[in-house]
Amino acid sequence: MKKFMPFLLFLMFLNITAQENQETKVRQTIETFFKGFHTKDTLLIKETVSEEIIVQSIGADKDGKATLRKEDFSRFLNSIASIPDSVDFREKIQSYNIQTDGTMANAWTPYEFWYNGTFSHCGVNSFQLFKNGSDWQIIYLIDTRRREDCYD
Repeated sequence: MKKFMPFLLFLMFLNITAQENQETKVRQTIETFFKGFHTKDTLLIKETVSEEIIVQSIGADKDGKATLRKEDFSRFLNSIASIPDSVDFREKIQSYNIQTDGTMANAWTPYEFWYNGTFSHCGVNSFQLFKNGSDWQIIYLIDTRRREDCYD
């Protein structure tokens, strides 16, 4: 049994290292998405997503009632591309909680959104990703948006 213990430890180490490597690749995909977002580079954004991506937002209407809105991805891209250069916007990711299982990953990313240097809103992004060959692609993105209780 003593002879097998180093081998078992080695296998456990390999599994942990592979998991960390996949989490790093998932994070890189999301960071590339936001690089495209902040530079209004819609081609870069498109490199990170599946052709069938689903985008939704959870917010509140004027009466404070929760709403779920599906967004057309091509319309999202057009709105990003049409932002004037004079507008400074930044989505600041506060942390990453990434989980993977084979070719599927989830990333939970609390954020703050700043518009022309002024706090606009906060929330959480939930990314679902699919590993297509060696690349991770975002297949589903849903976020929450609120102006209060940002630091729970």
